[in-house]
Amino acid sequence: DIIKISTMKLSISLLAASLATADAGVWGNLRRRLSFEKVATYSPGSQVTDHCAIDRDQRAIEVELARKTNESWQNAQQIYLQGGNSKSYALITLSEPLRSDVAKGTSVTGKNADGNEVAGKMYDTTSSGAVNVKVQYATTDVQDSYVQCQVGALVGEDINMSGCFADGENTINIGGEVYTYTYTAATENKNGRTIAGFSTQLEDKLKNGPGAPYADFEYFRKYYGTSDYADQWVNAAFEGGRTSFTNGNADFSQYGMEGREQIIKKGTAYMNVWMYTIREFEDALDDCKRGCINCNDDPVHAWDEGVCFYSGSLEGQDGAPSGYLLHQLADKRSLDFKTGGPDGTDVDGQSKLNYDLMDEFALGNYQLQSGNCPSARKTKERIAQLMYIPMIQGSIRYAYKVDKLQGGEKEKAEGAAFAAAVLPRVHAANSDAASKIYNNLRVGASSTNHQEVKAAFESVYSQLGLTCADIGGLWNEAEKSYYPGMGPCTDASTTKVVTETNSTLAIALGT
Repeated sequence: DIIKISTMKLSISLLAASLATADAGVWGNLRRRLSFEKVATYSPGSQVTDHCAIDRDQRAIEVELARKTNESWQNAQQIYLQGGNSKSYALITLSEPLRSDVAKGTSVTGKNADGNEVAGKMYDTTSSGAVNVKVQYATTDVQDSYVQCQVGALVGEDINMSGCFADGENTINIGGEVYTYTYTAATENKNGRTIAGFSTQLEDKLKNGPGAPYADFEYFRKYYGTSDYADQWVNAAFEGGRTSFTNGNADFSQYGMEGREQIIKKGTAYMNVWMYTIREFEDALDDCKRGCINCNDDPVHAWDEGVCFYSGSLEGQDGAPSGYLLHQLADKRSLDFKTGGPDGTDVDGQSKLNYDLMDEFALGNYQLQSGNCPSARKTKERIAQLMYIPMIQGSIRYAYKVDKLQGGEKEKAEGAAFAAAVLPRVHAANSDAASKIYNNLRVGASSTNHQEVKAAFESVYSQLGLTCADIGGLWNEAEKSYYPGMGPCTDASTTKVVTETNSTLAIALGT
């Protein structure tokens, strides 16, 4: 058997000891940064409540998809494209032009419909003479009440205008100057952060980013032949059309709403959000200043954003399984593969993957704060490796369901969605393995051989930095055993020592 030695708990203890002996001023600064509400047990160093709320868009999309009417699907697509819960802003029209240039972030105050003050800031720098102005609503450190203007493309009870600027003609104070404005609250409260944007912005933020090329993004861009592959996948499924990728194409006209629902909701969370989570960690590393303890607030904030996009707001502070994004997926798949609990052997509770990732997130946060940029990069690389685990588990699970349990359109679509979220990484390791997985799980596959899919994945675990124990085996809880032929595989070497992070002792000491 593999002897697995966990060094993370040792490194966290050393981290705490090193902080305890740090300069009093530095320690005070770090302690203040840890005063924000936790994100699924992670302690952010900055306010990210508004970022975490992106999962509320995912929830709203899923609710509308589940209704399975043409109107509800139009609603779902508009929420995908326009958002409703994150980075809320008002688009107002001034009765007279701005009297001077106004910088991004300038304080703005107005009143809501009840006459109570509403605080905001300029969304971007706006030139003198402009009459159309974007004002971003202020957010709080408390997740449950982070913002009180949530409109965008939301419908029904999800709409909240209690904290929006008052409708019609009113006054607003922009940087000390009072203006009269007009706008319609129901249609001119919009959102600057959307799940669609998580894909459509990748060309600028990753393909042309300051640290390009970024390895994980390049796997996907090269495989699919485009930077916005996730957006194309989701919109093609909404429209019942087909993709036009270099590899991994899908013709969604072969599915009805049952199958396309799975393609869309898994695509938004496991393709759009997945890569943008990686993007935020990369952004943190791009901004990291080596050896500087007090000048890495921006990288820490970007890192915190990445954790938010992984977890979302609905997981709460304790990470209980109740969310809609990647944290929730990891917990769900661990039940199917008997990889729950700190040791990865349970079939209930939090996944070992989430225990491991929360340790890595905390370690990366500290490395950035202490200016240990090279070690933070190693931590990011390990995070990316681990984040592929649920995609592999999902692909294997649905291959088995389709092949052996008479899975129908829903199960076939789920298999296709999970495969699409990991195929580019497999292809970079072994194109033949990727072809086998794609041909068995693609939309419209003539047949599915679950053993061929399982073997293809297992053939590249070492190149992906994963082990058989990381993935586990497909567990039949009713029978208290693995499904036939679906137990965990055995790694090439059965008596090697596997550590969870490289040089963790050195990392913890900041060397």
